[in-house]
Amino acid sequence: MDVSASSGERAVPFKSPKRFLSDLDAFVTAKVVASAADVALVIDKGVVRDIALGNPELTAEGYDRAWRGKPWIDTVTVESRLKIEDLLKSSPADKPLWRQVNHPSQTGVDVPIKYTAVNTGDKNRIVALGRDLRSISALQQRLVEAHQGLERDYNRLREAEARYQMLFQSISYAVVIVDADSLKIEEANPAAAEIFSRQNAPLIGERLADQFLKKFERAINRSIADAWASGSAKCANVKIKGGKDCVLMMSAFRLGDAGRIIVRALPSGKARVDQSEANRALMSVLENIPDGFAVANEDLQIVAANRAFLKMVRLSSAGQPVNRHLGEFLGRSPTDLNVLISNVKNHGFARNFSTVLRDQFGIQETVEVSAVAAPCDDEQIYGFSIRNVARRLESGSRIGEQLPSSAEQLTGLVGKISLKDIVRESTDLIEKLCIEAALEITEDNRASAAEMLGLSRQGLYSKLKRFGIGD
Repeated sequence: MDVSASSGERAVPFKSPKRFLSDLDAFVTAKVVASAADVALVIDKGVVRDIALGNPELTAEGYDRAWRGKPWIDTVTVESRLKIEDLLKSSPADKPLWRQVNHPSQTGVDVPIKYTAVNTGDKNRIVALGRDLRSISALQQRLVEAHQGLERDYNRLREAEARYQMLFQSISYAVVIVDADSLKIEEANPAAAEIFSRQNAPLIGERLADQFLKKFERAINRSIADAWASGSAKCANVKIKGGKDCVLMMSAFRLGDAGRIIVRALPSGKARVDQSEANRALMSVLENIPDGFAVANEDLQIVAANRAFLKMVRLSSAGQPVNRHLGEFLGRSPTDLNVLISNVKNHGFARNFSTVLRDQFGIQETVEVSAVAAPCDDEQIYGFSIRNVARRLESGSRIGEQLPSSAEQLTGLVGKISLKDIVRESTDLIEKLCIEAALEITEDNRASAAEMLGLSRQGLYSKLKRFGIGD
């Protein structure tokens, strides 16, 4: 990249050089020349006879040795050779002109240098002064890249805006976007103009509540406030001016420092149909997902299960697991399931709980369970998503991370202590890992961990003290 014009920049000479500079000797002149430029060359009949580098980077790249005694025109790239010829033709009477040339480098990236050549009048000898332009070139390159990045971002934003407008305008049901503070409509699609009977009068800038009968204003504004507080809200049985019954579905989002509410206005009958279709779609997805899914009541009796769960426990029909206790299939022991349900009751959900799943023949497989509690009519139900992890690679497991280093420590004891002592050390290691795993599963509930390990509480406390686990 040429960062300077090839013909415009001219140096302004001193007004009285003989008066102030005539007494400079060769050493001082050389020092001034070397200090004034990143590169200073003495050219005699086109050959570099001497060189001074004021830039440590150029010195480190070895240009002082590479160029000395070499024709100046041979130190530059092909496209720069004509510029070197122009500089070599300069005469003492000429005003200094600047030319940018590129020198090849060992890294493969050309080094841009801007030179001016001064003919000394002594047997066609020339002093060339050069400025290293790499920092300027790098800044210009960064500027170009930043500009290109902005152009790409701008194009992506334009495409996103076009997609948004196409989607927003083509939605078949009424959608308006309301400012959370002023409660005024900022955007409305054609379906909204139709349902509010405002095809010839714009909705933008009007209050949402003004599109409904006056008695529903408080309910609508309260629903907007609820949506902003909780993320979503519903306002049913409101009547549009003109007599249509409507259900408003509201969702909140933030745009910069301002809040917005997306309001979907659905005729009452349409809202019920849409909800029914959504429920059917959700049930279809749950029925066909590859992970097992089961629903149980408060007594942990199975209410429903999908195909994957039936396959995992080797049952043939959906009615077979119904009314059977979940503990028949899930958990190493009753304590395992109790810990899972306790977590769900305390937090509302549990993620990636490691346990086992038994099929109807008693064959166990390692699984991860995510569970959630949800209200249904007047009772609480539990949903369990069950994923088989028996074939998962061991590289990510806790034991896989810890045992290799411990095994190396144990094998390092061979020859130092007896085999009996090595076996005792490995037994202690396994006990410690099992106790830590039990405490992790039970969330540090030591009574449940003792029951899971088949130990008395006193026995567990003794081992905790022995291995230095806990306080």
